[in-house]
This record gives sequence, C-alpha cells and structure tokens, in this order.
Amino acid sequence: MNLKNSFTSGLLMVTLILAGCVTDDFGNKRGYTDTEKGAMYGAAGGMLLGALISKDALAKGALIGLVGGGIAGGGVGLYMDSQKKDLDKVLTAEKDSGAIMLSKQPNDVILISMTSQTAFDTSSAVIQPGFHSTLDKIAAVVNRYGKTHITIVGHTDNVGNDKHNQTLSEKRADAVEKYLSQKSVVPQRLVSKGMGERSPVADNATEKGRLLNRRVDLIIEPLVAESK
Repeated sequence: MNLKNSFTSGLLMVTLILAGCVTDDFGNKRGYTDTEKGAMYGAAGGMLLGALISKDALAKGALIGLVGGGIAGGGVGLYMDSQKKDLDKVLTAEKDSGAIMLSKQPNDVILISMTSQTAFDTSSAVIQPGFHSTLDKIAAVVNRYGKTHITIVGHTDNVGNDKHNQTLSEKRADAVEKYLSQKSVVPQRLVSKGMGERSPVADNATEKGRLLNRRVDLIIEPLVAESK
C-alpha cells in the first residue's frame, strides 16, 4: 500500500471514529471513550507507519552494504528482541513517567514514541535540555545494534493551520535526526519525515490527547540480509 492510499484509508477510519458509536452491556448506544478512540487512531496511524517503513527500499539496500551486511533471516527476531530488551532497560524511568512509549510492531519493528511531555514545547522544534539524556540512552543502544535503519517521524496536534503543522513536524523530526547524528549514529541509518497533524494517536478534542499527538516517533527496522 502506497503512502497516499494509506493516508486515505487512515483518514476514512478517523472519520468513522468521529461519527460512530458503540452499544453498552444494556443495549444502549454511547460514544467512544478516549481510550477506544486512541486505540483506533493508533490503528489508522499504523497504516501510515506501514507505508513509511516500506518506501526507502533502495536506500536501505545500499545501507546493508555500508554496515557490513544485514541480519540473517533466522536471527532477525532475536536481534530485535535483544535490542528492545536493552531499550526497555535503559528507558524504564521515561516509560514510567509517560515521556515515551516503546512497543514491538509487526515485522520485528521497534517503535519509540516521544511525547511532548518532555521533548518539545507547543509550537517549538527545540528539544528540551531535560530530554537530552533520554536521546543519549537511545543513541547508545542503537549504536550497539548497527544493523538497523531508523525513520524519525514528526507529528503535531491539530491546533494551527495545516502548513504550519507540517513544517513544525518536519523541524521536530530533523532536530532529533541531527541530535542522534551528533551522538555517533551513522547518518546513513537515519531519515526524517514530517506528518503534520495527519496521524493522531489520541483525541485532539482533549488537552491530554493533543499532548500525545505532539510527538516524534522513532521507527527502528532490521536490515535483513537478502536470501540467496
């Protein structure tokens, strides 16, 4: 599925979320809760994530040569599970405080979502000094697991116009890319993109939801060796 079609499908899902309702245990119709909306927004965002991580195949093929070959197919799961375990360990405090969310995605992809709780102020692309130590921890781990590609995706809430939000999301992603590069992450392993307000994970109608939507995602993919 290409990015345009993924966006269209995701947008349709969001529209259905806003218009829909569910039935409670007594047969009465009610609106979706914030938790239920958030889960479905996440599913819509997952379509976009799938498109983002599949469109740079040629660049990733060249990167495999740069890092000395990809991971053998049978070892991919173990390699990525080990990396996630190390990330879980060093980022325990950040996860507990809600500053980041760390999850395993299909195809052995690791997703780190950095919320605006500590990373960025509203309408700002400057990484807050308090978040530098978190990025330092992430850089230290991904430097030990060099056979991965990292897509950095900036997001905003829906406050402001589309053009402003798109530019802001690109600047946030670029700021994280530059910071990781300064921490010795091989630049060829990094690519940054901005999604503006198009891929929310929570309800923009609430301040809590907007806080979660003002985020930067790190999508860590394995570089898999070509089968012969």
